[in-house]
Amino acid sequence: MATKKTATKKKAITREDIITNYMTYVLENEQVPKSVYKFCKEHAMKEEEFYNFFGSFDGLRNEIWNTFFDHSLQLAHKNKAYNGFTNQEKMLTFFFTFFEMLTANRSYVLFALKEHKDMMKNLSQLKGLRSRVKEFSSELINEKNKEKNLKILKQPVSVFSEGAWLQTLFILKYWMEDSSPSFEKTDVVIEKSVRAIFDVFETTPLESVIDFGKFLWKDKMN
Repeated sequence: MATKKTATKKKAITREDIITNYMTYVLENEQVPKSVYKFCKEHAMKEEEFYNFFGSFDGLRNEIWNTFFDHSLQLAHKNKAYNGFTNQEKMLTFFFTFFEMLTANRSYVLFALKEHKDMMKNLSQLKGLRSRVKEFSSELINEKNKEKNLKILKQPVSVFSEGAWLQTLFILKYWMEDSSPSFEKTDVVIEKSVRAIFDVFETTPLESVIDFGKFLWKDKMN
C-alpha cells in the first residue's frame, strides 16, 4: 500500500542563524560577503528573510557586537550573588564575562577589527556597543551618587560613562595584542584598571581621567 509523503516544513530563519552564518562565512573565506543576494543564496534563504532582521551588512556587524554585550550581561546576572555586588564588582564581572565572550569568538573579532587599514572605519561597528557600555556604566554611577548626600561629591554621569567606554577600548586593544596563555595578562589589566578607575573617581576630577585615557589610546594606536 502506498503511503502519502508528508511535506517537511522548512525551519524558519532566525536572527541567530544569520549571525552564525555570517561569522562562519567571514572566517572560512577571510572576507565579507560581496552582496546580500549572494550570501542568502549560498545559505538557502530568501533576501526578505535577511531584511526581516537586518537592513544591511553594516547593521548585522553592529548587531554582532550588541549580542556580545547582551549575552555577557545576561550571564553576569545569572550569578546569584550579582545583585549584592558593589558597583565596582559589577563592572569587573561584566568585563571578565565580556572578554571571555570575545575570546570564544577571537578569530572573528580580530578579523572585524583589522579588516580596514583605517582603524576608525573598523571601530564604526562599535556604535551600538558604545551606547550599551555607557548606559550600563551610567546606571552604576547613578547608584553610587544616590549614596552621596553632598551634591559636590556626586560624579557627572556623562563623564563617567565616557570614561568607561574609553576604558573598554583600551582593554580591547590590549586584549588584541595579548599573547599570554589564556590571556591572563588581559585579566590582570581588567582587574587593575577597574579598581584604579573607581579609586580615581573618588579623588580626582574625571576630566583628567578622560584625557589620560585618550592619551593611552592614541599612544597605543601610533
